[in-house]
Amino acid sequence: MKPASKSSASPAPRPVIVRAVPIELGQLLKFAGLGGSGGEIKTAIKDGEVLLNGAVETRRGKKLAVGDKVSLGSETVIVQLA
Repeated sequence: MKPASKSSASPAPRPVIVRAVPIELGQLLKFAGLGGSGGEIKTAIKDGEVLLNGAVETRRGKKLAVGDKVSLGSETVIVQLA
């Protein structure tokens, strides 16, 4: 029998494949299609709505590495290298 909590758990992170690391947080969010325009992304980061590896991250220029998980709203992406 499968655990009932599986359906209420967050979906698995969606991989976002980048050409090079490090990549800045704001760039990744825009590239991944999260948060709409650059202005909306900037505001979401500043307002503490973005999580990096489970912790609030408010620096738009934060450098990300392969394996970092970034969440905005109900969506989570994971940085992967091409």
